[in-house]
Amino acid sequence: MVDYHAANQSYQYGPSSAGNGAGGGGSMGDYMAQEDDWDRDLLLDPAWEKQQRKTFTAWCNSHLRKAGTQIENIDEDFRDGLKLMLLLEVISGERLPKPERGKMRVHKINNVNKALDFIASKGVKLVSIGAEEIVDGNAKMTLGMIWTIILRFAIQDISVEETSAKEGLLLWCQRKTAPYKNVNVQNFHISWKDGLAFNALIHRHRPELIEYDKLRKDDPVTNLNNAFEVAEKYLDIPKMLDAEDIVNTARPDEKAIMTYVSSFYHAFSGAQKAETAANRICKVLAVNQENEHLMEDYERLASDLLEWIRRTIPWLEDRVPQKTIQEMQQKLEDFRDYRRVHKPPKVQEKCQLEINFNTLQTKLRLSNRPAFMPSEGRMVSDIHNGWQHLEQAEKGYEEWLLNEIRRLERLDHLAEKFRQKASIHEAWTDGKEAMLKHRDYETATLSDIKALIRKHEAFESDLAAHQDRVEQIAAIAQELNELDYYDSHNVNTRCQKICDQWDALGSLTHSRREALEKTEKQLETIDQLHLEYAKRAAPFNNWMESAMEDLQDMFIVHTIEEIEGLISAHDQFKSTLPDADKEREAILAIHGEAQRIAESNHIKLLGSNPYTTVTPQIINSKWEKVQQLVPKRDDALLEEQTKQQSNEHLRRQFASQANVMGPWIQTKMEEIGRISIEMNGTLEDQLSHLKQYERSIVDYKPNQDLLEQQHQLIQEALIFDNKHTNYTMEHLRVGWEQLLTTIARTINEVENQILTRDAKGISQEQMQEFRASFNHFDKDHGGTLGPEEFKACLISLGYDVENDRQKQTGSMDADDFRALLISTGYSLGDAEFNRIMSVVDPNHSGLVTFQAFIDFMSRETTDTDTADQVIASFKVLAGDKNFITAEELRRELPPDQAEYCIARMAPYQGPDAMPGALDYKSFSTALYGESDL
Repeated sequence: MVDYHAANQSYQYGPSSAGNGAGGGGSMGDYMAQEDDWDRDLLLDPAWEKQQRKTFTAWCNSHLRKAGTQIENIDEDFRDGLKLMLLLEVISGERLPKPERGKMRVHKINNVNKALDFIASKGVKLVSIGAEEIVDGNAKMTLGMIWTIILRFAIQDISVEETSAKEGLLLWCQRKTAPYKNVNVQNFHISWKDGLAFNALIHRHRPELIEYDKLRKDDPVTNLNNAFEVAEKYLDIPKMLDAEDIVNTARPDEKAIMTYVSSFYHAFSGAQKAETAANRICKVLAVNQENEHLMEDYERLASDLLEWIRRTIPWLEDRVPQKTIQEMQQKLEDFRDYRRVHKPPKVQEKCQLEINFNTLQTKLRLSNRPAFMPSEGRMVSDIHNGWQHLEQAEKGYEEWLLNEIRRLERLDHLAEKFRQKASIHEAWTDGKEAMLKHRDYETATLSDIKALIRKHEAFESDLAAHQDRVEQIAAIAQELNELDYYDSHNVNTRCQKICDQWDALGSLTHSRREALEKTEKQLETIDQLHLEYAKRAAPFNNWMESAMEDLQDMFIVHTIEEIEGLISAHDQFKSTLPDADKEREAILAIHGEAQRIAESNHIKLLGSNPYTTVTPQIINSKWEKVQQLVPKRDDALLEEQTKQQSNEHLRRQFASQANVMGPWIQTKMEEIGRISIEMNGTLEDQLSHLKQYERSIVDYKPNQDLLEQQHQLIQEALIFDNKHTNYTMEHLRVGWEQLLTTIARTINEVENQILTRDAKGISQEQMQEFRASFNHFDKDHGGTLGPEEFKACLISLGYDVENDRQKQTGSMDADDFRALLISTGYSLGDAEFNRIMSVVDPNHSGLVTFQAFIDFMSRETTDTDTADQVIASFKVLAGDKNFITAEELRRELPPDQAEYCIARMAPYQGPDAMPGALDYKSFSTALYGESDL
């Protein structure tokens, strides 16, 4: 649609402004002076009047239809002045004085005069045209008036290379049709008779509408009809003349042709505006599409990372214990593989995701778009919380694994100890029940009875000596139950069997004693030597059995002190061996004395000592066994001592490296914090300094790897504590990861500041002044400002009152700054401050970052695309309508961006809606969000 509203600019026409017209061409007065032959030409050639009537009527209707009306007879329908005033309002875009609605002649004259006065106010000199002639229906005056309007509002503003009006329009036609054969435009009458010039103009701008090569110069009617029909159908140019009007006239009317051609000029000149508008929309849509791709990438990466965390946490929280140490050690090895192989790439993904998120937010701010809010459950805070949950589960899992391994080691030790003691006890009790149930005393002699009594006494002594072992077996079984030993059922069954048997032995022992005491009066002689032997041999035998148990007992130690304690106890045991050997010799001497007395008295002893089953051979055999076990115990303790010394070396080696790396990480963290706060040099200097720090940190990585290797040796040696350092490998890993994340985030923040500075045109001095003000109010050096700190920072900065824009002008107190803002229409009241906070803190975290602070300060001095500009651009493409169609979008925009708009625009619901109408206003507003500072 042709845009005539630009005609409301202020121009001066008339004789006094000759030579000062648009583009340096002749003024309106000069051109009107060339039209003095109007009456004569019109009277000489009535065909011209017919052409002018038809052309001017069509031209007027092309504008009046915008107001929902039209004219039929040009010299009759303008007589009351109403449609004349309406025509002027439509083509000028201005409001005329209110017309008079009366039917009397005076009302009509007044309305026409208002229209003529408006024309004159635009610098047009009306020659011999009065209101009375128009009201009276004077055809030539009416046509002259319409021609004057066409000259002023359709032709006069045409400017091509410092020529205007008729000369400018002619020059434009000549240049556009120059490449076409059989077309030579030299005027606005004869040059247009064959119709080729009209077709050439259309083909030059819209080649898809005209098949120019098929046109013939000798068929002017077909050529003219083709051009007029295409212009009416596709270019919104009404058909102003018939082909016969031109062909059947020797010299077509110049004014009619000029009017028709001017419509083509304005139709095609609008294409440049549409192209500009399309370029603006393409730019905006390209930014929006890129941001949407970044948002989709963030959503995908965040989903993948959160899904990995979701899958990993249940594995780390699985606390189902295994039955054997080997199975638990396999779980520990799987956990180490997770630490070495699976987790490090996810740490990098998390860091990169945070960097991408910050970069996206910076691009959105720079393009004046609302901040990106990830979908629910995929916020940066959600990822952070999930990662913390993962870290907590990971720490608890490692502690559980180590504790479980210790528990299983303890269980294995106790189970083996239970089996040893139970086997010894069961071997001792084997046959005891049968012996106690034997009724041999009923047929025994007196000496035999006495012997049986002594033997029974010795057995009771032996039984009492075994009481401790039974209690130890029960205690071990109880401890195995408390530690949830996997084979507790079999242990309890065996323990219960031993206890039941022990109770039975006690009961049988008591019964046998009563039986022997019943016949004791018949017994007189007891072999004192055998009895003494039995009494001394039994405890000595128990001592040797206990010693053999202790010498074969398994031991578990974790420190050098513990093994040294065992060695000391073993040394003490060895110191008692000489006394034990003396006791053995004394017991053997008692047995030898009994043999000597028997031999000297020729006494034949039947069988062994009746009071005990412990023979000298047994004592000697067990004593030899003890003598063999002592050096083996020495070797085992010495081997364990060597192992613990090696473990102590590993502890000290790890501690020496950890005690260096821990403070180094803390120092680097503090240095990075100082660099991000201090203002030494330009942002590029700070960025270079930070990257040097990053390289130094990366170069330090071999030290961390060496420490990991040392920690691996400690883990493999099952060393669970280290008194030489307060640093654990977990602490150092977390510190290292935080150091890498902090330096990467700090570098990203400085890069975003450089991006903002370059995009907004902020000077280095302004950036340093912003940083100085920000650091002054950042009391805790945390890199953010609270609401009150941010408000104080704004108050400390002045604003340029003359330009009605905020700008740094020095410091002033709060009252002066508030008064300055009020005087310039800017308020820092609670409501206004809350609005500013909603811009700099869109997530309502209560904190303002330095990047958001820079964005706020720079927006006040930077001009960016706005929703209103995009709406205006769409309006140009829509031909000044309040809606746009899919066909218009596909014609003016690239295919992908046209389809992007069509898919997102809602149907237009206004009163002038038509099928397929799309609402470009709400779409443009949505591109920039509802908040626009």
